[in-house]
Amino acid sequence: MEIFLDLATKALMGAVILIAGWVIGNWVNKRVGNIKKLDGTLRSFLGGLAKYAIFALAIITVLQQFGFQTASLLAVLGAAGLAIGLALQGTLSNVSAGVMLLLLRPFNVGDTIATGDVTGTVKSLGLFATEMATPDNIYIFVPNSQLWNTDIQNFSRNDVRRQDILVGISYSDDIEKAFKTIQGVLGKEKRILTDDGREPQIMVTNLGESSVDLTVRLWSQSSDFWSLKVDTTKAVKEALDKGGISIPFPTRTIEMYDASAAAKPAKKKAA
Repeated sequence: MEIFLDLATKALMGAVILIAGWVIGNWVNKRVGNIKKLDGTLRSFLGGLAKYAIFALAIITVLQQFGFQTASLLAVLGAAGLAIGLALQGTLSNVSAGVMLLLLRPFNVGDTIATGDVTGTVKSLGLFATEMATPDNIYIFVPNSQLWNTDIQNFSRNDVRRQDILVGISYSDDIEKAFKTIQGVLGKEKRILTDDGREPQIMVTNLGESSVDLTVRLWSQSSDFWSLKVDTTKAVKEALDKGGISIPFPTRTIEMYDASAAAKPAKKKAA
């Protein structure tokens, strides 16, 4: 009878511990899920990790109530965890890289980034991989460890960006006239920023084989970068054409001669 009562008491205590562990785990999971500073994916991962860690601790406590040697059980679980970790080290490296990316946030969903040979817009960031789409809408699945171990260029992070537009004019053209023509185009463009020392610049940056190379340097909002580039390039070309300033292209001079005629011996004059 005493043995039955003892087992019933232990079973009741075990049930209470398991229920308490489950309730506390769910409460911690909910609390972590309400941390707005963390990404949704990271909140879900950390909340679930804390929840099941608490429940696992409750199970170990219940086993101790029934006299199980949990030290040996933990040793077995540790060895099994080590074996699983070695077998899945590539996957686990992606998870750890995903956690670091979610914490440090070098990019967000919707940003356009370049890393290695990959350039595209981030569609989703998970614990194992990041999904992206190229400018021509090709789907890319990038393991997080690949992103974490390479340099990342984020074209969307800064609100303001600078760009250089290269223009070549002929050596016979008036450089000052070309400057004034381009300045007239830039003065009409409202998307170009002119505050905080960001005034547009026009510079002679190279004397090429067939052209004098000018660099038009300007600043704009990141959202206007590409539209401003194509519109300004077109407007500058049209303005230079209208002003009579040519944009030269490389030329080659070819000299031809009759090789057979050169090989014939000269005729001797009659005496």
